[in-house]
Amino acid sequence: MSRTDPYAQPTASERQPQTDVELRSTLVNRNVTVAGHRTSIRLEPAMWEALTRICERERKSMNEIVTAIARNRDQSTLTAAIRVYLLTYYQAAATDEGHRRAGHGLVSPPGHHLAPSAGRI
Repeated sequence: MSRTDPYAQPTASERQPQTDVELRSTLVNRNVTVAGHRTSIRLEPAMWEALTRICERERKSMNEIVTAIARNRDQSTLTAAIRVYLLTYYQAAATDEGHRRAGHGLVSPPGHHLAPSAGRI
């Protein structure tokens, strides 16, 4: 690095990783097809898991869901749009009605036992 400014910060290519966290990425790279075009997306494992669960619940392929997100996005990047979609999808499920449909928060009066619904834990 031959710089004339002794206070200049190193560029990304000149900088060496400082910690173990910087040496390994927590993002997972996967390929999807968006509107017929293959592209690569990097998301956290928890985001991929959430997206997979939504695909299963909605009975749509990953490519179908991501294509719909891409067509309707307001965010600058597809990954940002996917994260916003995941957040809003689960926020909708976190409403009172969403909780009722999922069977969350079922509370019985004291002294009564509420039997779980068939198929629910």
